[in-house]
Order: sequence, then C-alpha cells, then structure tokens
Amino acid sequence: MLSVVDGIFIFVVISESVLGVLGNGFIGLVNCIDCVKHKFSMIGFILTGLAISRICLIWLLITDGFIHIFSPDIYLSGNLLECISYFWLIINQSSIWFATSLSIFYFLKIANFSNTIFLWLKSRINRIPTFLMGCLLISWLFSFPHTAKMINDHKMKNATVWHFNVSRSEYFIKQVLLNLGVIFFFTLSLITCVLLIISLWRHNRQMQSNLTGFRDVSTEAHVKAMKVLISFIILFILYFVGITIEISFFSVPENKLLLMFGITTSVIYPWGHSFILILGNSKLKQASSRALQQLKCCEKRNSLRAT
Repeated sequence: MLSVVDGIFIFVVISESVLGVLGNGFIGLVNCIDCVKHKFSMIGFILTGLAISRICLIWLLITDGFIHIFSPDIYLSGNLLECISYFWLIINQSSIWFATSLSIFYFLKIANFSNTIFLWLKSRINRIPTFLMGCLLISWLFSFPHTAKMINDHKMKNATVWHFNVSRSEYFIKQVLLNLGVIFFFTLSLITCVLLIISLWRHNRQMQSNLTGFRDVSTEAHVKAMKVLISFIILFILYFVGITIEISFFSVPENKLLLMFGITTSVIYPWGHSFILILGNSKLKQASSRALQQLKCCEKRNSLRAT
C-alpha cells in the first residue's frame, strides 16, 4: 500500500516525464520539419538524436522504476532484466554522445582560438560526430561484456532476493569499467566548457582594449552556449546522483521511497535540459513562441464557439 508521500513522488515523476516527452518531442519535431523544408544540417541531426534518445531514456527510467515499485516479481521471470540493462546501456551512452557532440559543435562554432589544432578541428567540424561515433562503438564493446558479467554476479541465487557479495572497491572498479564511455564523453564536455570560458575571457579582454563598452554578437553567442553547456554539466551530475540512489535501492529493497526519490532526481536531467535548449536556441525559441500563440488563438476560438 502506497503512502501519501509515495503518491506525491509518483505524481512528480509522471509530471516530469510528460514535460520531458513534450519538450524533447518539440525539439525533434522542429528539427525534422526544418530538415524536410530546407536541407540536412549537422546541428539539426544532433538535436533530433538528442531529443529521441532522451525520450527513450525517460520512458526507460519510468518503466524500470514503476516495475520495481509495483511488480518487482516480474524481474524474476524471463529476460526482462537483461533487456532493460542492455537497452539502458545503449540509450544512456547514446544520449551523452549526442550531448557531447552538441557541446563540441557549439565550441568549434563560437570559440575563437588561433591554435593550429583548433583551426584544424574547426575546418572539419562535420567529421567530429563520426569520430565520436567510433568512440561510442568502442565504449559499447567494452561495456556489454561488463554488463553481462554484473548481471550474472548480481542475480539472485535462490530466485527470490538480490545479493551483493562484492567489496566496495571491486564494485567501484566494475562501475568505472561499465561507464568508461560516459566518463570519456562527460570529460570532453567539461573540457569544451572550460575552453569556451577561456575564449570568452580572452574576447572580453580584447573588447576592453578596443574600448568597446557594449556586448557584441560574439559575446552573446559565448554566453548562450555557456548557459547550455554549464546547465548540461550540472543536470547530468544530478542525473548521476539519482542513478546512484536508484542503485543503492537494491541493498534496501524494502525502502521504495529511496527508489522514487532517485527516479525523481534522475528524470530532471532529460526534461530540464530540453527546455534550456529551447530557450537558448533562437530557432527553437521562435517556434515555441509561434506554437504558444497558435494555442492561445485556438483557446479563444473555442471559447467564442462555446458562448
């Protein structure tokens, strides 16, 4: 029997999921329409892939969490555990792959360095996702065997309870090996964010030396990109904390409140960053404004018809 607090958490999780699906669905729809009307663009592909992967991530987090809350015995039959584990591995790493590609794309488009390596990368900006895709495939090759081993190690002996019979250090090493790809991509995002801050600092110094007292277009672009990147880093850390809380639930399976708190925390990342992307992207922001105006017009028409 669920308590009032449990009900509140479930309501919050469902609300977050709806917002996440709507926000990411809007991003994917706008970019797909733009690609059909005009032409294929790398930024449109990255944003569409990011939106789709995050919608899948939301559904996976919610499905897995609700199964643990309402029907934990389902995991005891069939291969549901293996399916969810492998699917989560693919979706989770794909999501951060798209986010990292977006971070590098913003960095190479906006930052201003005279370094030879930076100029070389800038001239080959459309090839960067291909390189990162290779890194993603290598990450999957490393992660799948470790996932299979962890499933076998952590499965129940007597088909009734979970057991954790490994030391903390061994478990930590296994988690690091399992998430090598995530760590690599997240590190790249951190590096691009720091380099973008350095680029903004150098640009502001140059503007001050030229006695320019207003913020130019380049400064505005730097600030918008930094907001997107910094918010991604903060929300992803929050997401990682939520996943850690969910994993700790297996050591105390009777504490469902801990699991629901972890789900609530982890879902903030895929829905929260989607709205930050909408507000930070001029095309998405204009499209959202037009959509809201059309909704208001429809409401007015319906109210006039009702009267």
